[in-house]
Amino acid sequence: MSQSAEQSAARPTAPTAPTAVITGASSGIGAATARRLAAEGYRTVLAARRAERVEALAAELTGAGRRAEAYALDVTDRAAVDAFAGRLGPLAPGSVLVNNAGGALGLDPVATGDPADWRSMYEVNVLGVLNMTQALLPALTASGDGTVLVLSSTAGHGTYEGGAGYAAAKHGAHVLAETLRLEVCGQPVRVIEIAPGMVRTEEFSVTRFRGDEEKAAKVYEGVAEPLTAEDVADTVVWAVTRPPHVNVDLLVVRPRAQASNTKVHREG
Repeated sequence: MSQSAEQSAARPTAPTAPTAVITGASSGIGAATARRLAAEGYRTVLAARRAERVEALAAELTGAGRRAEAYALDVTDRAAVDAFAGRLGPLAPGSVLVNNAGGALGLDPVATGDPADWRSMYEVNVLGVLNMTQALLPALTASGDGTVLVLSSTAGHGTYEGGAGYAAAKHGAHVLAETLRLEVCGQPVRVIEIAPGMVRTEEFSVTRFRGDEEKAAKVYEGVAEPLTAEDVADTVVWAVTRPPHVNVDLLVVRPRAQASNTKVHREG
């Protein structure tokens, strides 16, 4: 065998199906998005800190010609992110990175907010997105048709009392997506931002209030139909499955009861 043939044989080949890498895939919007993208025929790569959760989801999604892989990953650990990206190999056209990992901590005013909470929110919501995007952007570009999707929040487009730390972080994620779109213009990569409003999932508000389920429930009190994780997943899948020349720069999605971050209709 010639040297060039040997090199060609050793070089990994891209999968025929597009790959969807979803961070924060262990629950909520991430898990719902993984299920929807798997149903669309994507090879789903599920990344989250809780290994047992993503492994169970990967087992659920594997079969009937579908392929799912689970990775225990902290998106704030750059060395781990780089190692993860190195294991993915080449990506098929149409592949997508769904930057979903994030979250809020506390609802304190600026005067008394905990700097550690602010730092933690910035690290996962901004630096986590940066780490994943930098690590996967070369492969997405090389595929000839890649997409970077950032799950931000309406908090990245407006403020509310007690939400400065989270809003600051999500504004950072919004600016990252907006700037990246300018910088990759002319390359075969789309940059999409989805900004959900009030979404009721099993963990977001409970985590925000450090396990206080009573406080978490009050966030949605009187709101007949907040968005669900599945609603946001449908939005993500619609955006990434547009024809390659169509870029959904920014899509804000809220429940009908929520007109803004500070105006919500509550029954009773």
